[in-house]
Amino acid sequence: MRLLKLRILAHIPFVKISIATIVPSMTEHKRPYRMRRRAASQEETRRKIVEATMHLHEELGPRNTTISSIAERAGVQRLTVYRHFPDEMAVFQACTSHWLEQHPLPDPADWANERDPLARYRAAIRAFYDYFAGTRRMWTVSFRDVAEVPALQQPMADVAAFLDDVADDLIRAFGKAASSDQIAATIRHALHFLTWAELEDQGLDTDRKLELVTHWLCCSRS
Repeated sequence: MRLLKLRILAHIPFVKISIATIVPSMTEHKRPYRMRRRAASQEETRRKIVEATMHLHEELGPRNTTISSIAERAGVQRLTVYRHFPDEMAVFQACTSHWLEQHPLPDPADWANERDPLARYRAAIRAFYDYFAGTRRMWTVSFRDVAEVPALQQPMADVAAFLDDVADDLIRAFGKAASSDQIAATIRHALHFLTWAELEDQGLDTDRKLELVTHWLCCSRS
């Protein structure tokens, strides 16, 4: 029917007609589709680069991860990495954000309703020790390399600030007793990844670690 109308209109005097006004250009239809495909392809490439960086960080450590090794692991050219990330700082920070999204830190809301300060402390310590057990490799290389990799320093500082906030909350729960420097120092020490790692290296399971750090706190209160 559309073709018939075109033929009729073409023979009517004084009627100027453009095929484009009746039949939309195929290019116009394809352009948004191509743009969507291009955007999806770029996003997929970016994801591959970030995940390659993340795996290399766990395997080699941030200080031993180069742009060339990232490109090789992601299956792209070095220039492609730089098209998505202007420098090493940018790709490392994207990696850190992606990893933390996949491995979120324990949520203080999970033990916020514990009114007994010792029970709250134990719940927080268990949550962090379970978390450290599942993420040990990344934290080990991050603490090892942070002084040598500027891109790690801000994310690690942010994590340290988060742990300070958790410790402050646990300390406040002890009320006046928390005025003791020993209580505050014990809580902050028990929450640290390196404390967990040292106890892990000694072969203590989570329950035995928890018993030990609870004993530390009880002794600091006396």
